[in-house]
Amino acid sequence: MLVGPVELLVLSFPQENADPGVIAAVQEVVEAGFVTVLDLVFLSRSSTGEIREIDVSEKLDDVGLGHLEIQEQALISEDDLDLARDILEPGHSAAVIVYENSWARTVSGAIAEAGGELTLHVRIPRDVVEAALEAAEMD
Repeated sequence: MLVGPVELLVLSFPQENADPGVIAAVQEVVEAGFVTVLDLVFLSRSSTGEIREIDVSEKLDDVGLGHLEIQEQALISEDDLDLARDILEPGHSAAVIVYENSWARTVSGAIAEAGGELTLHVRIPRDVVEAALEAAEMD
């Protein structure tokens, strides 16, 4: 089975439901085939501190995630959820998402068939890239 790189994200929202614009953007890249959502758990903390947790097998419609296509693999660990719970502020929510970079499946397969391997993968933060681009424009 060919698999592209798999990553975990925690998307935080300053309200108790997911932001519809962000979810629409995620759905767009899923529908385009760039990523495959493999697992998702939605967390919210009420203003009184109570945590609500909804995983992919439950009603995600209630929090604005019902239309998101998810493969339903159990890849999010309790440790992952503990980290997300620890940073969740009252009145806020978070979507813990494990996704595959589907676009890289074919490339990963070709590299493996050639006897090669991915030897370095560096994630450059968006703000660092934006600063570098701005600096290049000033030159």
